[in-house]
Amino acid sequence: MLDGPRLPPRAGGPATSLVVLLHGYGADGRDLIDLGEYWAPLLPNTAFVSPHAPEPLAIAPVGRQWFGYTERDDRERWTGVQSAQRALDGFLDAELARLNLPGSRLALVGFSQGTMMALHTGLRRTVAPAGIVGFSGIHVLPPARAMAEFDAEIIARPPVLLIHGDLDQVIPPLALPRAVESLQRQGIAVRAHLSNGLAHGIDATGLSLAGSFLTEVLA
Repeated sequence: MLDGPRLPPRAGGPATSLVVLLHGYGADGRDLIDLGEYWAPLLPNTAFVSPHAPEPLAIAPVGRQWFGYTERDDRERWTGVQSAQRALDGFLDAELARLNLPGSRLALVGFSQGTMMALHTGLRRTVAPAGIVGFSGIHVLPPARAMAEFDAEIIARPPVLLIHGDLDQVIPPLALPRAVESLQRQGIAVRAHLSNGLAHGIDATGLSLAGSFLTEVLA
């Protein structure tokens, strides 16, 4: 079972919603938990958790990975999100049960590889999350021959906000319009923002946009 740092609702008392923060390749849950502190004034009744990815980083003695990411190609990404989905799904179910919340009170926030996991897992949840935020990521697609099966797997269609830097050299900015197109093709309402002058990271504008989005979908 996954685990990681948690923040209880700032207002005290039971949580009325849950935001799960999914870190990028080579980081761990501590990398994103501060986002909960940033958004807590907007979401005082929300609990935050940032699980450590299930695997130790393959190329270094510290850090975690949702899946191996050495080739960084479509095949590796597709195999990876499929392999890690079960662990993340189980963690989401356990956290919702712990807080006595329905799946509709869940929002997912991912960065980079965490965005890949948020989109892949969130769109396959039996109960659709309230929303998904993805920073600097990719909507992972299968090989063309498997698109029919892929379409059938998409059973949840929450609103999605995607944010990307126009100077990102890790995941090219072209991933943003490609993700928008693929999600819209599935009938998913997508908002997108390209941050000027931003490399592979999260800036103040992105934090503000994501905070407003989370406040809206978890209202």
